[in-house]
Amino acid sequence: MSRRPRRTTAQRHKARPAGLALAVLLAAACAPPEEQPAPTAAPPEVEPAEAEEVRMARADWETGFLQAAIVAQLLEELGYEVTDPAEATLSPETFYPLLARGDYDLWANGWFPLHGRFLERELVTGQRVATPIEPVGTLVEAGAVQGYLVDAATADELDVTSTEDLLRPEVAEAFDVDGDGTADVLGCEQGWGCRRVIDRHLDELAWGEAASQVVGDYDAHVAEARERVAAGEPVLLYAWTPSATVDVLRPGEDVLWLESPPLPDAEEPTTVQGLEGCAGEDPCELGWTVNDLRSVARTDLLGEHPPIRRLLEVVELPLADLAAHSAEMAAAEEYTDDDVTDAAAAWIAEHRSVADGWLAYARGD
Repeated sequence: MSRRPRRTTAQRHKARPAGLALAVLLAAACAPPEEQPAPTAAPPEVEPAEAEEVRMARADWETGFLQAAIVAQLLEELGYEVTDPAEATLSPETFYPLLARGDYDLWANGWFPLHGRFLERELVTGQRVATPIEPVGTLVEAGAVQGYLVDAATADELDVTSTEDLLRPEVAEAFDVDGDGTADVLGCEQGWGCRRVIDRHLDELAWGEAASQVVGDYDAHVAEARERVAAGEPVLLYAWTPSATVDVLRPGEDVLWLESPPLPDAEEPTTVQGLEGCAGEDPCELGWTVNDLRSVARTDLLGEHPPIRRLLEVVELPLADLAAHSAEMAAAEEYTDDDVTDAAAAWIAEHRSVADGWLAYARGD
């Protein structure tokens, strides 16, 4: 998919999927920062507590790197010492238990409602109890759209508009790469929430009888998909926005979004209005709940440091800016963590007045 940034620290961590130049939908729903009104009532002034280190992590998909760096730098401007999120690049399956245990304090890469299951843990008795963590604020409302992409040539040749078309033998056979009799969906990595959701789709929805998920390195999946599209061969791939996937495989040109039925317990909305490259009707029924991008922190940290809570409550980032940065990362021959840090500093500088308003509100000025 995209190239992984070369680490500039001694400790190296895996990075995952990159960017996008989003010509898709929801950018209009995310007003640029200049149009986002600052809170009208500032709380009583509260100074940051004495230098307590805030231990940040970031997600192991590159599309979340910029927002993590922006939040980290804003916290530093607020007066806190913050660890470099790049030194803890983790999957959700790894991060959330460590956050609940107190090994980390926050990250800016929550997907909700997808990550809602991490807010509880199951006891040996089977009882579920709340974990001492919570999402706070909304960095990008409705910023994460997910679904299945199919190459446009096969969709046109076989009249494929929906995942349910996989129930037609000739369609399933076209996408059967390994010859096991089922269509191969290039899916997610172990430890990603989307892997579980895809498995549920295959287990609980009718079209799943004719398909199976290929779990593995997502960058490799995207590279394979690009090769197959270039060669005129069928491909079926899970994708999301913002990501470089829909930059290097353009919906409406190279690939199409398949419509898909939602799970019975799926939270609304699962349809997207005006989705470019939808193979079916408008609004496009993707079968995946549209997610908000949110920060998640330890509840005791937020209680002990009200300025941190207030800052996270008001920071909002335009989806289009995250998308543009992701596309830049994907196009670069080399993109380091220092480049991510510089991009975050440049974004803050460009939106200085808005950032200053957030910081003033957080401080209680």
